[in-house]
Amino acid sequence: MKILFATSECSPYAKVGGLGDVIPPLAAALKKMGHDVRIVLPKYGSINYVSRCEVVEGPMIINMGYGTEFAQLLRTKHRNIPVYFIEFDRYFARHGIYGEFGHGYHDNWERFAFFCRAVLDMGPFLNWAPDIIHTNDWPTGIIPALLSLHTKPNILNDTKSIFTIHNMAHHGYASQDLLRFTGLYDHYWHPFAMEACGAINVMKGALQFANKITTVSKTYAEEIKTAEYGHGLDNVLKYRAKDLVGICNGVDTDVWNPAIDKFLPENFSAQSIGGKKTCKQHLQRELGLSNDSNIPIFGVVSRFFHQKGLDILCNILPDVLRNMNVQFSVLGSGDQHLEWKFQDIMSRFGGQVSVRIGFDEQLSHLIEAGSDFFVMPSRYEPCGLNQMYSMIYGSLPIVHATGGLIDTVDNYDELTGTGTGFIFNDLTDSALYNTIGWACATYYDRPGDFEKLRQSAMKKDFSWAKSAKEYEKIYLATMGKS
Repeated sequence: MKILFATSECSPYAKVGGLGDVIPPLAAALKKMGHDVRIVLPKYGSINYVSRCEVVEGPMIINMGYGTEFAQLLRTKHRNIPVYFIEFDRYFARHGIYGEFGHGYHDNWERFAFFCRAVLDMGPFLNWAPDIIHTNDWPTGIIPALLSLHTKPNILNDTKSIFTIHNMAHHGYASQDLLRFTGLYDHYWHPFAMEACGAINVMKGALQFANKITTVSKTYAEEIKTAEYGHGLDNVLKYRAKDLVGICNGVDTDVWNPAIDKFLPENFSAQSIGGKKTCKQHLQRELGLSNDSNIPIFGVVSRFFHQKGLDILCNILPDVLRNMNVQFSVLGSGDQHLEWKFQDIMSRFGGQVSVRIGFDEQLSHLIEAGSDFFVMPSRYEPCGLNQMYSMIYGSLPIVHATGGLIDTVDNYDELTGTGTGFIFNDLTDSALYNTIGWACATYYDRPGDFEKLRQSAMKKDFSWAKSAKEYEKIYLATMGKS
């Protein structure tokens, strides 16, 4: 099959969250299965890979609803997969992807609507027609509606669309001007099309017009059909339920693998665990934590957003540090109030907790490798990647029972000593405090169980091969070949 991934993020070129990490390994897994896979994203001003790109000859004509624009198409390869960049300085020659300094760009709907239109015009320009355009989250959400038009390029008459929900919370709103801007008809301004509450809801349009819908875990696929998690679109998802499938993300084991990780002072594996102790000692020195390898380290690597539930951790962390012999290493940024709270806790509990504000790729790997536990109290988590990274690195996850966290973590059973982590059901201060206490007691009082859990976690297979096969089935079904 010919598969085109349309995305606003793709590591290593442009990344804000998990979306950027997902696209390359999924594309690589599908290519390994024999498919013609390509990726397209905007050429943001922050992308410094132009010297490695070739310019596709001639300007590309973009047929907008108001007239014609011209863009440049650049091409490179990543993991032997063709990657295309839409270069159009008016919208994309900016440092940020969605915004800067904590604020989204005011014209985001125009920027990504233009990108969606350009994706459709790329096929005729290259004389290459994908069987599937795999779209991802609201920035590419107009593509399914555009593919439903009779006025789309003829070369795309047989092209089908898949829309993957990576996070239901972000819909992408625009005025009715979006229709004229992209060449969509007025009848798309309808509650059964793209209109919602007097505006265009791009996510809603994608859910209405995509041939198939996927999301990134089986549990999240069920959760988003409820009012609690559907963010106002649960009825649309119920209507499209037969076309909605949950497929858990995998892990890019070329990047996240303690046996070959270039960021670690010493590599290790489930079969040869000794290097993990070295990583723990290195982490303690790096962060100024008390140098005692017998104390369990609880790691946190996260964006500081309401979704991640870290306000709950802030509430209980002083009591945890007073009452339990533990250490915490925290890396992240976002909500300034949370940043201040974590830093205040560090100032009061020096040697027990370290807080680094910002993102540091090397440190994120070291925290996964050097920690004994990893804390993820997310209010909701479509899939989550860090809990899988943690298990691969022998850091047992402590997670709230939601979304992909349920699908990937096996709760510790004290009777059998089985499991790969610790799960709590109620997102409350006491539930998180008690679960951290449970993990701490397991570490100190049941070291045999702790090591058994660690071995089970490190031996779990989170590679992309299984998930890629599930996507292949969806593609074939969409094309009527299942």
